[in-house]
Amino acid sequence: MLSAPSFFDLSDFDHRAIFQDTVPAWDALKMLKSYMNGLDYGLFCHEHLQNGVPLACPLIVHNGKLQTAEGCAITFGDATKGKLRVVREDQELSGASVIMAGAVIMGSRILLGKGVLIESGALIKEPAVIGDCTEIRQGAYLRGYCLAGKRCVLGHATEVKHSIFLNDAKAGHFAYLGDSILGNEANLGAGTKFANLRFLPGNVSIKTPSGVLDSGLRKFGAILGDRVQTGCNSVTNPGTLLGKDSLLMPNTTAPSGYHSPKSMLR
Repeated sequence: MLSAPSFFDLSDFDHRAIFQDTVPAWDALKMLKSYMNGLDYGLFCHEHLQNGVPLACPLIVHNGKLQTAEGCAITFGDATKGKLRVVREDQELSGASVIMAGAVIMGSRILLGKGVLIESGALIKEPAVIGDCTEIRQGAYLRGYCLAGKRCVLGHATEVKHSIFLNDAKAGHFAYLGDSILGNEANLGAGTKFANLRFLPGNVSIKTPSGVLDSGLRKFGAILGDRVQTGCNSVTNPGTLLGKDSLLMPNTTAPSGYHSPKSMLR
């Protein structure tokens, strides 16, 4: 009931190894740091990319190499639909990713997939893994240990730390996610907040049909299964687990604990 496959289809997730043998599913959060620390990030460096300094000119990443966008024509289509295009001297640079001027990168352990767009004003701290065709929008703040799959959106004024986005997960507007997991096609309404720390000392406890479980986590936000949706200005209490296809209605606070698939919280 609380295993990762009960929340997520992992068949197309490039980092499904982090969920291997995780029962309960939140054990993936305990493994996140060691997993990301063990990845090969290659050489993410360029003379125009200064640690913690806003980028003065746009850069592109093509075939694993950072280079300036000088002489390139960029079409800023919807990256999540594969419509970001980079052309240089009439030749399309297939799969090129774009880091716009004004973005801030802190550290070198950054892994970008193909067709990624990082907009001006985004701040990304290492380590971060950004999957193919993902958008990091203006004002997004990635505070470290952020792992995003394919076609995700980490949106305007959204803060994310120590969290996992499965494919097509979207937090487009004014959200906070800490120590949390979003399933495939999960979508957060504007202003959704995941509280991740109890007022009282101790680990976050999880209420389940079989009893209360100690998560073993001092900080634990929420787990949203595949296709879960939250309404605008909704909030989850620490240790909230929403099963597949559940709905959290606008202006609603979700009680902590396990909620079965197709639940509607209002």
